[in-house]
Amino acid sequence: MILLAADTSGKNGSLALARVHGASTNATSAGLEVLELVPLEGGTFSAQLIPQISALLQKQGLAKRDISGFAVVSGPGSFTGLRVGLAAIKALAEILHKPIAAVSRLEAVARSSALRGFVVGVIDAGRGEVYAGEYQLSSRSIRLKERLLAKEEFFEEYRGQRIVVFDPALADAARSRALHPERVPEPRADVIARLGWEKIQSGEIAAADELEANYIRRSDAEIFAKPS
Repeated sequence: MILLAADTSGKNGSLALARVHGASTNATSAGLEVLELVPLEGGTFSAQLIPQISALLQKQGLAKRDISGFAVVSGPGSFTGLRVGLAAIKALAEILHKPIAAVSRLEAVARSSALRGFVVGVIDAGRGEVYAGEYQLSSRSIRLKERLLAKEEFFEEYRGQRIVVFDPALADAARSRALHPERVPEPRADVIARLGWEKIQSGEIAAADELEANYIRRSDAEIFAKPS
């Protein structure tokens, strides 16, 4: 089984192609081999994505019809980036009639640590705000809630909790407020592939016509729209 994973949620993105060897019975990523990870330069996702997918498949001696499933970051993150990534993956999945696993970027951050129990993944959202995702992590991941908070509100509310962050400036800011964040590498498409495969095994899949971005924050157009 071949799985294609895409992340276009941040300033830069990535694609990963993975092969699943055999079938796991406990909904883990065991047996998943990442064949290649390809970086995507931010700001040009719309021009890069489909050509890079084609080049990646060709390099591995594969065709689009060999793809058995997709994993894609559904948010939160860049409005434009998410739209481009989701549109491309949804189109391919619809043409090939293959399942899609939507992966939260916040979950990818939280699960990049070895922490278990109640864990909070956090991403800098700009404008003095953060995206925060609460998860109960054990052998599986249970999402409790994801939301947008002012940084100071976040620091106060989650004081004493186990938080996971990849951004060094945000980690330093948390430490300065007497929090103890665990710093992890920024999740890339290889991480998304592993989480997506677990979701596919668990039946957490979405049809192409049902999958929507999870922006959490409203767009500028919505925020600054004049009342009619």
